[in-house]
Order: sequence, then structure tokens, then C-alpha cells
Amino acid sequence: MTHLSSTIEAILYLKAQPLTVIEIAEYARCDRAAAKEALLELMEDYAHRDSALEVTETPSGYSLQLRDTFHSLIQTLLPADVGLGALRTLAAIALKGKISQTDLVEIRGSNVYQHVQELVELGFVRKRKQSDGRSFWLQVTEKFHQYFQLNSDQTLELTQYLGNNSTPSPTTGETLS
Repeated sequence: MTHLSSTIEAILYLKAQPLTVIEIAEYARCDRAAAKEALLELMEDYAHRDSALEVTETPSGYSLQLRDTFHSLIQTLLPADVGLGALRTLAAIALKGKISQTDLVEIRGSNVYQHVQELVELGFVRKRKQSDGRSFWLQVTEKFHQYFQLNSDQTLELTQYLGNNSTPSPTTGETLS
């Protein structure tokens, strides 16, 4: 395996989501043709390995992921005891993309505070103080995308499909996206 293939393997591992050839070429600091050739070499290498991982091409790009035969281990080794309320809160955050905690409380009720704390501890949600210091911005993390096997593009497509892409904020009237 060439150095470029190894570099691309590291990039796919670290990004933990599908990347286009253009993105891979940018990260690897090479041209698209070289990136594509190294990707094919990497895919062929993984195809001949007796490995739990594989490099696959999806509609969103190329990714390094667990082979389907090992997906049962995810539930066994990475259990996330998320209650139904917290799961619904997580879904609301994922569908909005970025939402203030204040707006989330308006939508889901005051139990959101406990749900958010639990989701932050589990690593599914990132919580950042707003510039005015009065509330927090909430967003899903890479762990969310990995655990639920969704990439950012799929989450956005789902949001658009459900018509939530331009939902106005209950408190400010701003579009939450």
C-alpha cells in the first residue's frame, strides 16, 4: 500500500463520515486523480483483508466503516441507555441541526435540561454558550452520526424531507437550521 493510500485511510478514519474525492484530495494535499487511484488501491487492499473494516463508496462519498457482519457488536459493546424522552430530544436537536436550549425547552418542555445533560455525557450532543451568555447552542456530535450510522448529509436530507429546514424559532422568529 502506498503512502498516499495510508494517508487516505487515516483521513477516512479520523473524519468518520463519507468524504468526496475532492474533499479527500484537499485533506491529502494531492490532485483528484491521485486521490481516486489511491482510494481504489485502498478499497482493493481492504477487499482482500480478513478485516472487520471496509472502505465503501456511498452516495455521499467514501468511508471507512465496520463491515455489516460486525454491526451486532455496536449494540453489545456501545450500549447507550437513552430513554424515550431523551431520544426524542436528541431527534429534535438532530433535525434542527443547531438549536438554542431555550428554543428546545419551548418545543419539548422543561425535562430538556435533564435530557441535554444526559446526551452531553453520552457524547451525542455538544453544548456551547451563546455569545450573549443567556442560553446554549446545541448540536449533535460525530459520535451521534457514527452511532446512528447517519452522516450530516443524510440528517440534512431528512430535515428537508420532514419540512423542518425553515422552522422559525419560537422565541426569536429566526430560522433554525
